[in-house]
Amino acid sequence: MDELVASAIANWAPRFTTNGVAVADFERVAQSVARWEDWGASWSCVAAEHEALGLEATAQGRYRSAAQHYAQAAVYYHFGKFLFVRDLAQMRATHTAAVRCLDAALPHLDPPGRRVEIPYGGARLVGVLRLPCRPGPHPVVVLVPGLDSAKEEFRSTEALFLERGVGTFSVDGPGQGEAEYDLPIQADWAAPGAAILDALSTQDGVDAERLGVWGVSLGGYYAPRIAAADPRVRACVALAGPYDFGECWQALPALTREAFRVRSRSADDRAARAAARTLTLAGHADAIRCPLLVVTGKRDRLFPWQHGERLAAEANGPVTLLLLVNGNHGCMNVAALHRHRTADWVASQLGVACERAAQGTTALRGNAPL
Repeated sequence: MDELVASAIANWAPRFTTNGVAVADFERVAQSVARWEDWGASWSCVAAEHEALGLEATAQGRYRSAAQHYAQAAVYYHFGKFLFVRDLAQMRATHTAAVRCLDAALPHLDPPGRRVEIPYGGARLVGVLRLPCRPGPHPVVVLVPGLDSAKEEFRSTEALFLERGVGTFSVDGPGQGEAEYDLPIQADWAAPGAAILDALSTQDGVDAERLGVWGVSLGGYYAPRIAAADPRVRACVALAGPYDFGECWQALPALTREAFRVRSRSADDRAARAAARTLTLAGHADAIRCPLLVVTGKRDRLFPWQHGERLAAEANGPVTLLLLVNGNHGCMNVAALHRHRTADWVASQLGVACERAAQGTTALRGNAPL
């Protein structure tokens, strides 16, 4: 096993399984890949098996099963391309398969998904809107990916909010998912954030007065930038995000640095590091006045927990800092300690009349200890 494969497995194994990869499939791929060059093809082979099950179920009229098979195939294809920037043609082909499978799943998910395309910067941002199966209009939380994630990865996260009565809008922003081929990463998310909230507010079944944002990893930087710039945001969650991306550059895995270089359209590592320095919450964090939940882990090897602590200290609204002693990057290895609490907190902040969710957020209000 080469060092890039070893790095991917060491850094992201809990993330894969938390976000929908079966443990047996993960182990099968991990044991079969010796070279990074084979990473995308190995994941695509297993993804194709699940896609074939989706096709079979569709042909037999078993649409609920088809949706689950297609959604799982989409996640597998996604993880085949997520950092595979050394072979852009193969990466894009694998990504196209992920999008194809998710699109096939959307009408038959429970609740179903709605593809929404948003004009932006001469290109488009693409999101998936899912609303609870009950009378609306519904509050909605925007789910913002990070450097290597995309909307195809968010089914398990969406479920947490949907079962509490909160709709979800998983969206690829500049430099992410479907937008990464036309739009580079950008530091200022005021404009893309406004475009996303504008489009979301016009969708049938959405309560435009009850919108939140949630972001993970680099999305944990983008979400606070949206909240700082747009008063329509009623609640913000920053999960494992950097306060200043440039400060973290030297400690980042080689795969992460290379993905940022490609997706920021930087010519080389030096230019990429300069671009990374523009992604900072300095001068912006104090503009956040909506309720803010910051979740970070003390074992995060990408973005030190002190970055989350600094964001929490500088924001000017009600703030909760959830610091998990054993949490890795994204705190995926301790998912039970934050994912349900986060969903309860968002539901409460967006005014969902759910007794169980409201009770679950009592200890999360303000700066109360957990």
